[in-house]
Amino acid sequence: MPSIRVEKIGDEAEPVVVIEDFHPDPDGLIREAERSVLTPRGEYYPGVRAPVPPDYFQVVGPILAQVAAEVFGARERMSVTRGLWSLADSAPETLSLGQRIPHVDGVEPGLIAVVHYLSQRDHGGTAFYRHRSTGFETIDQARRDVYFDALTQDFDRLGEPEPAYIAGDTPLFKRTARFDPVFNRAIVYRSRLLHCAEISNTAPPPRDVREGRLTVASFLTAR
Repeated sequence: MPSIRVEKIGDEAEPVVVIEDFHPDPDGLIREAERSVLTPRGEYYPGVRAPVPPDYFQVVGPILAQVAAEVFGARERMSVTRGLWSLADSAPETLSLGQRIPHVDGVEPGLIAVVHYLSQRDHGGTAFYRHRSTGFETIDQARRDVYFDALTQDFDRLGEPEPAYIAGDTPLFKRTARFDPVFNRAIVYRSRLLHCAEISNTAPPPRDVREGRLTVASFLTAR
């Protein structure tokens, strides 16, 4: 049975929900991922992706609806925007600027992100950050322009970070929390939180579903 705990992180005390034993058949999910065709999708994810089958959410939907209501205040409904097999495998030197710094998955209210770890090996979890010059740990619609203007000024003053995965504190960002990639663990958080995958710069994970950094990334709307 899944177990749930809530951690409040950073100065803004945003909740991150940690769910252990999230899915009853994680090995079956891995076999399903092996049958999928993963390709590059989007500008921020450093790897390849493919949609998960709808029955994934038939299984995990009830616990996500519970979390959305009890932790994130959903009162009317929760809907799934998308769910993606995600296999991070990009070499550090190939990363775009957006992949070298923390990001948010959305700034609109009610958006929730889920990362479900399915790797048996520790290829890195997920870390959350505070932007030093603004103090922001979350970027919503009201903060978006202020944040990006400040980030541009940071780059003008300090230069852009070298091509590499972010790993802990930098001149631009302070790490506020990190979560290990425990097999069949899921973390759930508001999409507006600044975050990034923690991936090794010396030994990036391989493009192999069983040996690499396999996750399911899900994006929800809760009202």
